[in-house]
Amino acid sequence: MPIAIKMPALSPTMEQGKLARWLVKVGDTVSSGDIMAEIETDKATMEFEAVDEGVIVSIDIAEGTDDVKVGTVIAQLAGEGEDASAAPAPASAAPAAAPAAAPAAAPVPAAVPAPRAASGDRVSASPLARRIAAQKGVDLAGVAGTGPNGRIVKADVEGAKPGAAAPVAAAPTAAAPTAAAAPAPAAPAALPDFGIPHEDQQLSSMRKTIARRLSESKQQVPHIYLTLDIRLDALLKLRGEVNSSLTGRGVKVSVNDMLIKALGVALEQVPVCNVAFAGDSIRQYKRADISVAVSIPNGLITPIITDAASKSLSKISSEMADLGKRAKEGKLAPTEYVGGTASLSNMGMMGIKQFDAIINPPQAMILAIGAGEKRPWVMEDGSLGVANVMTVTGSFDHRAIDGADGAKLMATLRSLIENPLALLA
Repeated sequence: MPIAIKMPALSPTMEQGKLARWLVKVGDTVSSGDIMAEIETDKATMEFEAVDEGVIVSIDIAEGTDDVKVGTVIAQLAGEGEDASAAPAPASAAPAAAPAAAPAAAPVPAAVPAPRAASGDRVSASPLARRIAAQKGVDLAGVAGTGPNGRIVKADVEGAKPGAAAPVAAAPTAAAPTAAAAPAPAAPAALPDFGIPHEDQQLSSMRKTIARRLSESKQQVPHIYLTLDIRLDALLKLRGEVNSSLTGRGVKVSVNDMLIKALGVALEQVPVCNVAFAGDSIRQYKRADISVAVSIPNGLITPIITDAASKSLSKISSEMADLGKRAKEGKLAPTEYVGGTASLSNMGMMGIKQFDAIINPPQAMILAIGAGEKRPWVMEDGSLGVANVMTVTGSFDHRAIDGADGAKLMATLRSLIENPLALLA
């Protein structure tokens, strides 16, 4: 029997995607690791790699098809020793306008491994997975496969301990609603035509996901907003000194890099805010991973600076430059933008003085950074002067974080920014 190649879940939030482009055709021979297609997910356009070796015997979903559900058979592969000529005719021979002619399998949540297919006592695994398992001494019989038809792939054995099964991710909690747990909002009524010249543009997968998730956040998460004005003079002075010391290393620390570090340290000092709401429990994180909002064409993505509190400013700067560049090119791996324990969104560079950001569940807080500007300021001696000041607003999930705890985090953040040498300690 040919191996069914199914629409993969390329991120934990992906439920469907667009099959943007096929890079193989019927009759092509592919090996494990070969790029087969480009798939537009809810976050970015990503490459889809083969996990098995064989010959492509049918393309069941035409390129350019929108809203292909995760788990839908998109192509078929004749494996080793199979007769490719005996495979069914390619479904792509049918009109491209009717991809539904190929029955779609039920969506498979990304975190739940599919049942593993086996032939007799033979464990079904890709060649690369077998090599890694042999090197690590992993018993494939105890590993749950997440590839097509339950095939064991590279990711399954990399996290497994010698002689043990790979850990299975926990089922989604109430903190991360799935399609089954949270029904999609009703489609808005068609817009009336008032005779105004216009053009309707089809939403991308990313824009659809942004619309759905932010609507769910505002409807389901009780936001509380806490705002502070913070003086920047000491931070700007330290930034100049740090960048002078980095001359010749090709690194230039930005104010945003320093704010990422400050939020990470503040969350470590006020851990009650480094949490996620999970329905009947609250998850307490032991590390501050900061998701940083980056604007990209037609959407927004949040690459993550992991363990921001423990990293140097130069390291954060280098990582942020790399992540931001690859985010705009659509080349981030899911592990680089999925997760995070809190978020930071900076619109100050665009001149926005103050705004309230929407929480990105299952996170429980997001920091909104406004523009730094010269304002009248009462100095320590009581005299009136001029200072560089920015307005910062924290949005908190009131189910998980009390107002007093949120206020403590904001006060800690202000202290770190106004006394920034603590960021270097």
